[in-house]
Amino acid sequence: MIFTFKSIISEQKAPLDHKIEAAKSAILRGFNSSRSRTALAFSGGKDSTVLWHLIKTSFPDKARNMAVIFGNTGVEFPESLRFARKIGKEWGADNFYEATPERLKHDELKYAAQVQVLKYLIDSRQVGKILKADGKLKTTQTLNRTCPPDMLERFKHEKLIWKAGTIKSYWWCVDQYGYPIFGKAASKLKARRINIDCFLRFSKSASESDKLKQYYNILRKVKFSQACCDVLKKEPSERIQAQLKIDLIFKGLMAAESHTRKVNFATRGYVFESRRNYIDTPFYHCNPLAIWTDDDIWEYIRRYNVPYSPLYDITYDDKDGNECKIKRNGCIGCYTDFGRKNSHMFVLRQTHPGLWKAVMKYGMANEIQKLRTARSQPGLFDEHVAWAIENRQCAFD
Repeated sequence: MIFTFKSIISEQKAPLDHKIEAAKSAILRGFNSSRSRTALAFSGGKDSTVLWHLIKTSFPDKARNMAVIFGNTGVEFPESLRFARKIGKEWGADNFYEATPERLKHDELKYAAQVQVLKYLIDSRQVGKILKADGKLKTTQTLNRTCPPDMLERFKHEKLIWKAGTIKSYWWCVDQYGYPIFGKAASKLKARRINIDCFLRFSKSASESDKLKQYYNILRKVKFSQACCDVLKKEPSERIQAQLKIDLIFKGLMAAESHTRKVNFATRGYVFESRRNYIDTPFYHCNPLAIWTDDDIWEYIRRYNVPYSPLYDITYDDKDGNECKIKRNGCIGCYTDFGRKNSHMFVLRQTHPGLWKAVMKYGMANEIQKLRTARSQPGLFDEHVAWAIENRQCAFD
């Protein structure tokens, strides 16, 4: 079934009982589409908790073999992490799986070391060894392997090496790729920072459009990326999905959360098909709560006495001095709403000052500071940067 924006808005205004029935119908379609095993993507947040409750109470037999995959990124709010593990044990038992980022198989140079190796290769006129014909870096590993033995020993002494067995954590991600300061629409390139450095300096295939030129200029100054979403969330979850031969996953996504999700629901509906290389049959995605809103979630929680993370009871003062409660679960170090009023970091500074300080101290503040020079270059990031400078973001203190 295809929805228009008008019909989505109409559905969103319907009473909760209507939405529950629509969700049940979508859940049943999901179960009936599966030929192998189903899974629920669980974050410890209120939406996926409500969806889990709805599935297990409405379809107890079908849900008995459903895997529940909790994506533990390593930068979860402590309240959400404790709640997810508690409810996972109580509701999921042996069907509850915790997806965590993988570990490094080999030693890797940290970005600061990679920059020094690149400079050495340029100065010694050996940079051609690591570049493709179009000027792009062959691979990050190629550059790492060209590190001279004496430099490698110095890097070991200076702790500029990620050792084999290290978890690909948030800190590894921001070192190798960059900080999640902008959303995915702005963070176009998913490549390691040293690869981007080579691309910007040597590549002959860079675009000549004014908009992309400005984007490249920002990249030269600021280390930002959205790669952490894939490394910390998507890849660990899909690794478990492959192990369990999952062919359908339930998600608590709602069209009301963003324009992108509204468009996706309008074009795909409740259940849509994709492919995974570990199964020959189709892989399905099911979003039973697509027409729900936050108010519906809280009404359901109150009506059925559903437990939820204590994170949502933590308060803060917004920009206008009003007391508010945290609305969204998510990664502590995410700043995709940079430049927006009452942003994630604005809230984190009040609710979890120690965690805020850690994120800022270990690099994000420096990258945000660099954006202060970007306002003189109108274009892609103008709206974000202008608001941030005018309102003196916390990182500028």
